[in-house]
Amino acid sequence: MQRSTTLALLLSLTLGAASIGTHAAPDTVPKTGQQAVQVQQIRNATAKIHYAGKTFLLDPFLARKGTYPGFPGTFNSQLRNPLVELPMPPRDILQGVDAVIVSHTHLDHWDGGDHQFIPKAMPLFVQDERDAKLIRSQGYTDVRILGEGTLFEGVRLTRTGGQHGTDEMYSNRQLAEGLGKAMGIVFQAPGVKTVYVAGDTIWHSEVDQALARFKPDVILLNAGDARMVGVKGAIIMGKDDVLHAYQRMPNATIVATHLDAINHMTLSRKELQEHVTQHGIQDRVRIPADGDILKF
Repeated sequence: MQRSTTLALLLSLTLGAASIGTHAAPDTVPKTGQQAVQVQQIRNATAKIHYAGKTFLLDPFLARKGTYPGFPGTFNSQLRNPLVELPMPPRDILQGVDAVIVSHTHLDHWDGGDHQFIPKAMPLFVQDERDAKLIRSQGYTDVRILGEGTLFEGVRLTRTGGQHGTDEMYSNRQLAEGLGKAMGIVFQAPGVKTVYVAGDTIWHSEVDQALARFKPDVILLNAGDARMVGVKGAIIMGKDDVLHAYQRMPNATIVATHLDAINHMTLSRKELQEHVTQHGIQDRVRIPADGDILKF
């Protein structure tokens, strides 16, 4: 990648959010009784997860269509983000939310609609002190770092790892800094199916470790196959990873998200659905449209 392209990407990703504004726990939880889990796809990686009587808003990206320039140095950078409108008003999205989880502070995962909709005192979970410092600087007063079996009102939240791009990308110091870290999250509670949100990662050994350790019943994969100009490989998962997850976890339902909303996604819902149908895996793969509600 040209040095200027690398620097442009670095600035767009790491400064985007700023410009707008423990003890080890057992790996498994008994699953007796099985309460329902509900996942509502909002847009991009934004989702409302109703879990064990609590509602979590994941990666709130609440801007109106076309608010921000496309990410420079990425595919289709001439397109403005987000590519589509929200399926409902932001205030409706926030209704009933008990806590917010921000997997990382790249603009398309954390803008908070210019931070005007999310209450400043809302409990808000992040991956590390760096992200916590940024979000506190934006006026939020209850920012917590997610760790090993963090408890929130009866729900156990565990941070998992991953890698937001290929080894080759991370061998470039500037590019690695721009891509940064992005966590996954596991939701657990007695009598409730285990949910694993992989986050912005390619398929990586840490994903395999999370699957082996937690044996999730529901897996959310960011599957839009986002790509940069001049660099081989994707920075999140794609259609082959959805197939791999289906084969790797024969008892889990796979939910594909992070599609059709940001300029550098190269895989559409339509193309993914064709891939799913071609391989006969539609029995356990869900590709929700924005606004759709899935129950498990």
